[in-house]
Amino acid sequence: MTSPIVNVAVEAARQAANVLLKYRDRLQSIPVERKARADYVSDVDRACEQVIREYISRRHRDHAFLGEESGLTGQGDHLWIIDPLDGTTNYLRAIPHYAISIALAVRGRIEHGVVYDPLRDEMFTASRGEGAFLNSQRIRVSGRRELKGAVLGTAFPFRKRRLLEAYRGMFDAVFDQVEDIRRAGTASLDLAYTACGRLDGYWELGLKPWDVAAGALLVQEAGGVVMDIAGGDRWLQTGHLMSAPFKLVTPMRHAFDPHVTSALKVEKYALSSD
Repeated sequence: MTSPIVNVAVEAARQAANVLLKYRDRLQSIPVERKARADYVSDVDRACEQVIREYISRRHRDHAFLGEESGLTGQGDHLWIIDPLDGTTNYLRAIPHYAISIALAVRGRIEHGVVYDPLRDEMFTASRGEGAFLNSQRIRVSGRRELKGAVLGTAFPFRKRRLLEAYRGMFDAVFDQVEDIRRAGTASLDLAYTACGRLDGYWELGLKPWDVAAGALLVQEAGGVVMDIAGGDRWLQTGHLMSAPFKLVTPMRHAFDPHVTSALKVEKYALSSD
């Protein structure tokens, strides 16, 4: 039986998707603000986040929110972590690959997550201890055991370009060993695709909590491993994440370890960070 919390997140995601699809054919008229190099926010992002927050707030008035566009509001044990449009650049350029990501953390631990791809009508859901699902069908990570033959997902650290040297080292370390590497521009879907075995693994540096909270739970509940790039469990705090099936995460770590700088090991996410 689906959790009532997941049902709320699913409906909130569908309502936000209606906003995305409504404006899809008039992208040139959408006001866009440049937050940083290669990082944009549009009126559609803001409208989607408002729809999600309002829908959830009507049912859980005492819950707090951490959203990409509005930051942290409220306080308490229950925190909704929202990316109303993961893949804004794709959306604004009519590249058909973006998603809505909604997670609920309870006392600091992610307990429920939803990632919705409105174009393909693919709803990924997970609750801790209950498994992960795609449109109500249970999903599992791939059975890949080694880098040979693997297809990995990744993305360049465009928000933190000072990490590019370390990232290049990691990329080079695995590129000659794997079948191929994909860069699609939507972290939540990279994690969802890892959870259902379309990708064998995924890594990225410089992420924010709303990029990964829901997707990481999907991977965990689908039988995979999520860890920070230094091999610990602080991925939500550092923003440096890798995920894969249990047998594959070890060779990924061995490939990455020589390129994990001391700065990557101690970095922490902050609401005010760029």
